[in-house]
Amino acid sequence: MLAELEGLIAGLEQLSGAGRLLLLRARVYRAWVLIDEGRPAEAEAEAEAVLRVLTRTMYVTNVWELELIALVCMGDVLCALGRHEEAETIARGHLPRAEGHLEFGLRLLLLRSLLGQGRHEEALAESGRVYADPLPADAGAYELATATALHGLGRHDEAKAEAQRAMTGCERYLHPHHPRVGEVQALLARMASA
Repeated sequence: MLAELEGLIAGLEQLSGAGRLLLLRARVYRAWVLIDEGRPAEAEAEAEAVLRVLTRTMYVTNVWELELIALVCMGDVLCALGRHEEAETIARGHLPRAEGHLEFGLRLLLLRSLLGQGRHEEALAESGRVYADPLPADAGAYELATATALHGLGRHDEAKAEAQRAMTGCERYLHPHHPRVGEVQALLARMASA
């Protein structure tokens, strides 16, 4: 997938005006693919570059939606780098201006950042606040985070049931090799060996 994105990005480099926003969006997706490929440092550089361009652009055109998408991506990068406190700051700082799927993305980022800090009780409380229906690409993500919080609190039966719900969502919408499927399987394996 990375090769295809890089080909698309190369083609989009030639665009100008509003077409440049397509280039920035493709670069954000490239950053997410880099996270999935275990290359978070490269993903961080890409997300930072996109945010720098957006900062210069936002005064001449309306790019708030793309900016929030890039910020969610940066938060995911920070979680992948183990910098969960910074990811939490991004999520909390931008939630008030988000709605719909962007709010869902920031809430999911907040959950992951809390879990990364071992704050399972807060994560569980946050997991009860669903404000938008997830997109198919987000299938199982909220359930996985909830299962992780429950497991961290020692509530293993509830955690297993929630992890099974996460797997059902993943199986319905995601490719079997999607990283989230592996995360759910790893959590189920940890629960089975506990």
